[in-house]
Amino acid sequence: MKVEIFSDVVCPWCYIGHHRLRQAVRAFDGDVEVAHRPFQLDPDGVSSGEPLLRALERKFGGADRVAQMTGHVTGVAAQDGLELRFDRAVAAGTFEAHRLIWLAGRAGRDGDMADRLFRAHFTDGLDVGDPATLAKLAAETGVEDTGEGAEQVRAELARARALGVRAVPLFLFEEKFAVSGAQPVETLVAALREVEARTAQEAAAAGTTAGTAGEDCDDGTCAV
Repeated sequence: MKVEIFSDVVCPWCYIGHHRLRQAVRAFDGDVEVAHRPFQLDPDGVSSGEPLLRALERKFGGADRVAQMTGHVTGVAAQDGLELRFDRAVAAGTFEAHRLIWLAGRAGRDGDMADRLFRAHFTDGLDVGDPATLAKLAAETGVEDTGEGAEQVRAELARARALGVRAVPLFLFEEKFAVSGAQPVETLVAALREVEARTAQEAAAAGTTAGTAGEDCDDGTCAV
């Protein structure tokens, strides 16, 4: 079974969703191919070294609101064993990070590359838009940066728009069924089993069917 996850490496709910999907695949009794697809919450975003909290306060209107939002998602992540350090995170552009994930995908290591980028941004306080930082992260993950992938990432971003992806994470099963948001592991396992059953029965409905929505980030706002 093929599962595509549309996400952005600066989206906290995507980090949680990525982690939960990995757990669901391990719990599922079947073969699953996971492919990571790019989505940019801020297509015009650039890396300038600005602290993420400052950028969020400017976007959402004040420290109190941002503290409440980040506190919520940090608590959810902690229950999954993930450490979100908004106090050290850096606002960053993500196109080049997505290009590295695409490159890693050619060797079946896109999940590992995505995981390292998520941790770099949310835990380590690294600028995932900085070329030198990306080079180090690629080397750590065993990914050779050949400079390729920009055209392919643009094409995949266009595909996401054509599919109507507006919020992430979004999980697309067999290019037919979708589940949105950082769903619990058991929900993702149930989705895998349901899609497996429908495929086996050759009764899959045409088009994309949306599942229950969970907490996510859209292309203008990240509901941290």
